[in-house]
Amino acid sequence: MPKIIENIKEQIIEEAKKQLFENGYSKTTIRSVAAACGIGVGTMYNYFSSKDMLISSFMLEDWKSCTAQMKKLDTSEELIFLEGIHDYLKVFINKYSFLFKDKEAASVYSAVFAERHAQLRGVLANIILPVCIDKSYDEPDFMASHIAESILFWTLEDVPFEKQAGIFRILLKM
Repeated sequence: MPKIIENIKEQIIEEAKKQLFENGYSKTTIRSVAAACGIGVGTMYNYFSSKDMLISSFMLEDWKSCTAQMKKLDTSEELIFLEGIHDYLKVFINKYSFLFKDKEAASVYSAVFAERHAQLRGVLANIILPVCIDKSYDEPDFMASHIAESILFWTLEDVPFEKQAGIFRILLKM
């Protein structure tokens, strides 16, 4: 009779996070996570098709949490709003910066980077759109995407918000 383990998916995710943050990308394996959870490798594959899908699953949850916080920001003061987006984005980036800089992880994720980048920009643009609609722009969607790309790129490059703010003042006609 198979062993029944409560909340196995959650246990797998928590163990994978622990190993990833403590040991890095290359030392975190399906086998090591399975062993630490007391399950077989085959059982792991019932939940996640690969190590990368496992890592992506909890990064996605963290991203959803991050964007949920961004959506709660007050849009009445445009620069304060954009700084809030920058700050939440910075927390997410800092949490996973070791992974973004890992050569092995980068080689695995490079194939989907452009697609994921466009998705991230789109999510950020939708959050930013309200501050662009009330301005007299011909294309507020484009302006929101432009600002989203700028925040995303320069935050990844570790440029402080204060340096970005001058450009946003010009773009937002402040």
